[in-house]
Amino acid sequence: MGLIPKYKEEQYKRDQRQRKKEKKRKVATRPGNISFLIVCEGTKTEPNYFEALKENRFSKVINIEVEGSGRGTVSLIRQTVKIRNKSDKKFDRVWAVFDKDDFTDFNEAIELAQKKKINCGWSNESFELWYYLHFQYLDTGISRTQYIDKIEREIRKRSKDKSYHYQKNDPNTYSILQKYGDENLACEYAKKLQRNFTNKDYASHKPCTTVNNLIYEMEHPESFFK
Repeated sequence: MGLIPKYKEEQYKRDQRQRKKEKKRKVATRPGNISFLIVCEGTKTEPNYFEALKENRFSKVINIEVEGSGRGTVSLIRQTVKIRNKSDKKFDRVWAVFDKDDFTDFNEAIELAQKKKINCGWSNESFELWYYLHFQYLDTGISRTQYIDKIEREIRKRSKDKSYHYQKNDPNTYSILQKYGDENLACEYAKKLQRNFTNKDYASHKPCTTVNNLIYEMEHPESFFK
């Protein structure tokens, strides 16, 4: 038999590389390979959202524990460290989710989280910014109340339900956003907002959110096997 033509040899190598990638992807998505701890500032709004996200999309792919802390900024980071250290589980990824609101130690909290190897899904000014980005891009800093007004307007328009009122602790918010909004759009808009800021004065990054980074990690557990 003659030698394999060079173009076939190259194709064979490409096929081998592709098979290796697919094998890695299958291994990475086995249940229980990645364990997340998500500790939220609020006790209802954010935990409800991430619990619904877990049940609808990720419960069979990765282990996710969500806790509502009722604490803000630096206090939340310290509480997250305690939860992680006291747990019998070894978490692969630990996230703290919190808002800027009126806290004056916002930058300090992010810096402390970095030192303690905790990832931050923060929003400036409020978590409702992440919700609104499911519908529209906005690069003007506004209050939580104004975000709520805008969210209500978008959902009423898209659902044809003029009686809709946003409830901060509504466990159905995730499903409403999935039905009438666009999570992929929210992620793109969040990245666009992040590009507007280059300094480490995170309190001045308004509006901005990094919740999309947490969503990305949850969607791509295979990234931990590279």
